[in-house]
Amino acid sequence: MTRTALPTTDGLPMTRGRCPFDPAPGLTALREQGPVARMVFPDGHLGWLVTGYETVRGLLADGRLSSRGDALRSPIPLPMADDRTEVAPGMFTAMDPPEHTRYRRKVAAWFSARRTRTLEPLLTALAERHLDAMTAKAAGGEPVDLLTEFAEPMAASAICELLGVPVAEREHFADCVKSLFSVHSSAEDAIGGWQTIGGLLHGLIRAKKAEPTDDLLGTLVAEGDLDDAELVTVGTVLLIAGYDTSANMITLGTFALLQHPEQLAALVADPALAPNAVEELLRYLTIVHAGSIRAAGEDMEIAGHRVAAGDAISLSLAAANRDPALCADPDRLDITREPVAHLAFGHGIHQCVGQQLARLELRIAFETLLRRLPGLRLAVPADEIRTRAEMIIYGVHELPVTW
Repeated sequence: MTRTALPTTDGLPMTRGRCPFDPAPGLTALREQGPVARMVFPDGHLGWLVTGYETVRGLLADGRLSSRGDALRSPIPLPMADDRTEVAPGMFTAMDPPEHTRYRRKVAAWFSARRTRTLEPLLTALAERHLDAMTAKAAGGEPVDLLTEFAEPMAASAICELLGVPVAEREHFADCVKSLFSVHSSAEDAIGGWQTIGGLLHGLIRAKKAEPTDDLLGTLVAEGDLDDAELVTVGTVLLIAGYDTSANMITLGTFALLQHPEQLAALVADPALAPNAVEELLRYLTIVHAGSIRAAGEDMEIAGHRVAAGDAISLSLAAANRDPALCADPDRLDITREPVAHLAFGHGIHQCVGQQLARLELRIAFETLLRRLPGLRLAVPADEIRTRAEMIIYGVHELPVTW
């Protein structure tokens, strides 16, 4: 067994360097010393931080690690005081098999590649509609915020359409989701946002019981296998995951393209590169930059180091996706790169269930945006763009653009 002294970091490195698209320099430095380090979690627990691609990928698929919410420790401080709480019924992202399997199977078919392809006309229409609204608002030539005027409405419309949220209620749902992720939100704001979403979903479930619908939530209601509490939690998980990640990926991806004009020009000149561009941006940006968290379910070894049952393990997807073991010149954005097996959506049984929808949504968003606004550019200097460096989902707070 290896007995080499390991580096120890006090908390997860989150502070970015000069380039807003690169992972925290502290993550890179730790990965260069080896795939594993010790890390002091916010609650004082001495656990593990994994940064090497092969090791992260292997652990994401390792059945000895647990994703149970009551066993996990957050690598970053959370608004809510205790992150190790009892798992709500239906919170399948914080469960192990067989409970996880039961819930995931309920929703997985709705996000299959085949079903997702049928949504392309709808998503294209949504992108066109939201760009119509954005360009109309800028008719006088003034800058607009791409996040609030295009990316957030596009993301909210897509996931709400799939779930079956009525158009009249979508803005309210989106506002509640934003309160959960806003850097300005207090613990009370976050809890209030979560409770409000739950209340809205309870009302939606009652309506679908009275008048059945053929959308995702309506179908789950009609099947009758899940009670209302489970339905609310499943709906909340999908709503939050589908909204915040997509909105930030559209915005940050556009920012990255604007800061790499040769890549932007290549995509404008050849829209067929869009699927490649999406995969490369997912790898390069890795917006789930707080990573994935697990707990060791038993005594085990990781990269030759003894890990005790119950130890907290933080898996850095951002560091892993920039590992030279994954691809050549990983710190360079190259939309012509042959897609690699990146970990932006995770890996293993907890790999993002909505990844095919996300890919389609991103492709359509970038294609439509650049086709209609080939002269798109930042309306402020790049160093004035405020990033979400300390949040679970990385991105920007706003992206003022003009064209």
